[in-house]
Amino acid sequence: MGDDDLLAEAASRGLQLAPSTLRHNDAGLDFAVVYAQDVHGRRWVLRIPRRADVVEALAQEEAVLAFASRHLRVAVPEWRVRSRELIAYPLLPGHPGLTLEGDQVEWHVDPGSERYAAELGRLLADLHAAPLAEARELGIEVRTPEQVRESWRADVARVAREFAVDPQLLERYEAWLQDDGLWPEDTVFTHGELYPAHVLIDQREVVTGVLDWTTARGDDPARDFMYQHAFAPPEAFAATLRAYTAAGGRDWGPGLADRCAALMAAGPVGYGVYALTTGRAEHREAAQVQLAGL
Repeated sequence: MGDDDLLAEAASRGLQLAPSTLRHNDAGLDFAVVYAQDVHGRRWVLRIPRRADVVEALAQEEAVLAFASRHLRVAVPEWRVRSRELIAYPLLPGHPGLTLEGDQVEWHVDPGSERYAAELGRLLADLHAAPLAEARELGIEVRTPEQVRESWRADVARVAREFAVDPQLLERYEAWLQDDGLWPEDTVFTHGELYPAHVLIDQREVVTGVLDWTTARGDDPARDFMYQHAFAPPEAFAATLRAYTAAGGRDWGPGLADRCAALMAAGPVGYGVYALTTGRAEHREAAQVQLAGL
């Protein structure tokens, strides 16, 4: 969507944007993002869906946002415009802990910060305490522990059919699927991609908001810990767990770190499924490289 079409679409929904303020960020896989100000100086985030399947999932994401806003003490996007062509919401307070500019990663929070680690733990305690029965009533997907495992089993099988997967990598995935100790006993409401690019913080490293809820559902709690386990040093990960349990979160046992590592190692499977969903050659090629173990 060009700028003129974007301005016209926003105006048709009652949002009058100042053309000179449009700033594009095309890094998103599912949405193109534009930052802008309206004629009154208020700042907005505009999301333009890239594919039809993304549009079809908007109702689910809107339900997730309504649910999350009721149960979290931090800000989540509040959609003021929703159409098949455009989502718009007021810019949330704070700044991301990490930004991506092309292939460049810029950190805005120290991965070893115990202040951030504790903030994340308290956020996750609130998130995982949100009642799944209520989520289910709102139409949000809620998986049982058995469904979590079977979904991954189906994804591994699909990727193995469609890509040339390194045999040793496939063996590791099969061993993971068979290992009862690497799967949850219970599921909770999860964000699913809770890494610093989606976590907003202020200058004191206090969490102010959470972005991009497209992968949220009832699922394995480890999926919300795995990025902290991967990016932070062990003492910061331990600080997250201490804050989590102190805030009422469940002690998921000594196997949580191994579950986090297993989920991160399964990243190429998730990317392979994404490549098949989008049908984009560049994603298929990139996924093939990962799955070939290159």
